[in-house]
Amino acid sequence: MPDSGYQPVLHRSAFATACVALLLPITVGALVTTLDAGMAFRDWPSSDGWFMLSYPWLADLTGGAVKKFVEHGHRLAGALVGLVSIGLAVLFWRREPRPWVRGVALAVLLSVVGQGVLGGGRVLFDERVLAMLHGGLAALVFSLMACLAVITSRGWFAAADRDPGPWRPGASRGRAVSARVLEVLAVAAAVVVFGQFLLGGMLRHLGRAVFEHVAFAFVVLACVVAAAVASHRGGTAWTARAGRWMLAAALGQIVLGAAAWLHKFGFAPTGFVAVHGSTEHIVFRTAHTVAGMLLLMTAVVHAVRVYREGRVA
Repeated sequence: MPDSGYQPVLHRSAFATACVALLLPITVGALVTTLDAGMAFRDWPSSDGWFMLSYPWLADLTGGAVKKFVEHGHRLAGALVGLVSIGLAVLFWRREPRPWVRGVALAVLLSVVGQGVLGGGRVLFDERVLAMLHGGLAALVFSLMACLAVITSRGWFAAADRDPGPWRPGASRGRAVSARVLEVLAVAAAVVVFGQFLLGGMLRHLGRAVFEHVAFAFVVLACVVAAAVASHRGGTAWTARAGRWMLAAALGQIVLGAAAWLHKFGFAPTGFVAVHGSTEHIVFRTAHTVAGMLLLMTAVVHAVRVYREGRVA
């Protein structure tokens, strides 16, 4: 059977962990940055001297201390993902027969722990550079979680017996060139997307690289389009589907980026004035950050699928 190694419980657990990370600490963390609430508390891991779980969190919302409410919610969400990651690592250690995959699950746990320590350092040292690194690592950890879901998926195991399509049996030279081109384009797309994410982090946390971030978006779009088209024309349905998701994420990110720019800087030719702290300002800037992580994740997943197909073609 092509999917004889597939274990639904492992795949679904990895997928659920990535979803929890995206919906809770990542989204709330992006909101923390948008609201500039990273230093709502001066201590860590305690909150105003309270133990994390005993802090009167909901009182902040009713009392108007929104920044403290959001920041403490981010801390609780991070702790929850830490517990989920521990359970994930234990599950994989007991059920996954491939040692290297167990290593990936352990890497997810260690990365989550490291992410928490980095976030704590940002508070204790009141350092915005650490906040930028905290956001960048969050994107990488999320992508690693998605990779774990991919390598435990039915498609991963089915790749060994899948019809290679354009990579025809016997056409070894053409097959090798096609695989190389697809892999280079896929990796290039993932790398430039991460570079763009770091530029966005510099803009959000340090107020730098405004025009570099905008200009580099065209480079990202070109690389993503090239990788997606190559997967569509020279890959399998599995890789082509990942390429389409990556392209859709990139186009959506451009739209959100334009909206975030508009609501941050305004647009004088039309008389549009940006209102800092408005609902639209908060929503679009936060959504742009979260969508950036989704774009990086789809680019990494696409690269992993392309690499898998290339190895078994």
